[in-house]
Amino acid sequence: MDHVIYLATLVGTALVLAAAFSSLIAFRFGAPLLLLFLGIGLASGVDGLGLRFDNAPVAYFAGSLALAVILFDSGFGTPVNVLRQAALPAVTLATVGVTVTMAIFGVATHYLTNFTWLESFLLGAAVASTDAAAVFFLLRAGNIHLRDRVRSTLEIESGTNDPIAIFLTITLVEVIAMGVDPEAKVLVTDLIVGFFLTMGLGAAVGILGGFGIVRLVERLNLDHGLLPIFVLTLSLLVFAGAGALGGSGFLAVYLAGLVAGNSQIRAASVLKRFQDGMSWLAQIIMFLVLGLFATPSQFPAILGVSVVLGLFLIFIARPFAVWLCLKPFRFPKTETAFISWVGLRGAVSILLAITPLLSGLEHGRDIFNSAFIIVLVSLVVQGWTVGPLARRLGLIVPPRPGPIEKVELELPGSAHHELLSYRVVPGSPVLRGERLPRWARPSLVVREGRSMKFPDFGRLVAGDRVYIFVSDRYPALLDRLFASRVDVDPEDADFFGAFAVDPERPASELEAAYGPGLAEAEMNMTIGELMLSRLGGRAEYADRLTLGPIELIVRDIDEKGKIIGVGLSFEPTPPQPVIPENLRERAGALFDRILRRPVKEKAGEEA
Repeated sequence: MDHVIYLATLVGTALVLAAAFSSLIAFRFGAPLLLLFLGIGLASGVDGLGLRFDNAPVAYFAGSLALAVILFDSGFGTPVNVLRQAALPAVTLATVGVTVTMAIFGVATHYLTNFTWLESFLLGAAVASTDAAAVFFLLRAGNIHLRDRVRSTLEIESGTNDPIAIFLTITLVEVIAMGVDPEAKVLVTDLIVGFFLTMGLGAAVGILGGFGIVRLVERLNLDHGLLPIFVLTLSLLVFAGAGALGGSGFLAVYLAGLVAGNSQIRAASVLKRFQDGMSWLAQIIMFLVLGLFATPSQFPAILGVSVVLGLFLIFIARPFAVWLCLKPFRFPKTETAFISWVGLRGAVSILLAITPLLSGLEHGRDIFNSAFIIVLVSLVVQGWTVGPLARRLGLIVPPRPGPIEKVELELPGSAHHELLSYRVVPGSPVLRGERLPRWARPSLVVREGRSMKFPDFGRLVAGDRVYIFVSDRYPALLDRLFASRVDVDPEDADFFGAFAVDPERPASELEAAYGPGLAEAEMNMTIGELMLSRLGGRAEYADRLTLGPIELIVRDIDEKGKIIGVGLSFEPTPPQPVIPENLRERAGALFDRILRRPVKEKAGEEA
């Protein structure tokens, strides 16, 4: 017995270490990390090293717990300002977008495979949601700096579309298992009522659970080593409680993290570091388990049609759903194209594809294998091209601050104050004459191993470690003061225009100098007010506004969204190329040529 325990531990830890080391390869070459994790699982499985794992309930249980941990961390790390920027379009993508994707993909699946209508829509529901971990790892690994609205939309969509896909998948599995007529009006009514009931209960439990977590953390004087475990356990309690009441446990745990992360919870820095590590571990375990559960020797029978379905999802179903959802929000074509392309499928799709096996559906294994291949196609085709496409569409903007070396330390007994530690890096504003505000005078400076108190240290020098005791609601000014200069790529040297203009100057000066054709009311505005008006009342870093022969670029904004820096360019940026408009038609024609024979055969069978 001991020998079995040691062997299982050895194999398990070896797999986790292999997955952890593979992240170094992913960061080095910008590869999709999920693809490497799945590859290790496949290589270790029954068709690789021979590790046999075919227990569907255990795989689904482990994957669900891991996903709950990931969603709580995702919500905990989502600030409120991100919600303000892109909540409505992102939630539209997460609800309407998932449903539309499922419908379009389901129709194609029915005509290209031997699945029934409900089974086709079931496969569509399983692959309809995007994978947040895969998307944001690629953005970080590729050092891709996107406009805030685009990044926020992708982040919120990825965190909120999983509960919708899970509801649709489980509901369709239950309907197929019970043999309900898909055309029955009662079924449609039950689906609508069940959706709002499930999501409503999940949202209520999640919000209440989030406030409950914050209150317990504030009331109980737990040791800092125990506190992160306590919070993680409470998040799983919220997940399980919502599910037991008939609500969406995944939506509940995400909202609980969202509420807790934005409630000035005690020991927030400790919790963030712990949850970041637990989220990585959960991803590794989930991906490895799903990789081990798959059987690659079964793939050849459905490989061709699954690859075509994966391409159909990438080039037709997802782009159409994104275009339909974002059209009311007036996203530029380039941003819409990029958001549709970054809809990577991942572990959630594979996890949901296990549910047909749990219910013993006739084509359950085929549905799982198809979903697995579709995920691989998505990761290979989209995962390697996120960075190049962002550059081609002109969506990458120069980073605002340079590197900041900062550590947040929360002091015992001080729930709303933090001790920030900055390392003065070469080129930071504090070395160029910028003064620290009175409320942020350093409490301690460590220079060459010696501790000095204010004002004994004199002027700060590069390499100093500065400790500042401030409220946890400190302004972003401190980060700017201690940030280094940004190393701008030579290709981006003129990104912000030929020179700077004062946003407080009257807009009438632009009319007098360049004649852009401003309206009478706009002549009485400042340049900053004019830009806000033309940009719809809200400006973002790197926003561009073309006015006749000139272009105004937002160089900087303050915490309240006011424009405080503007650049002027004499050569307005030409429209960036987007994905060819006839690509969808060409892809459809290609699918017809490839699959004409299977379709005819199926039609003959039905006849």
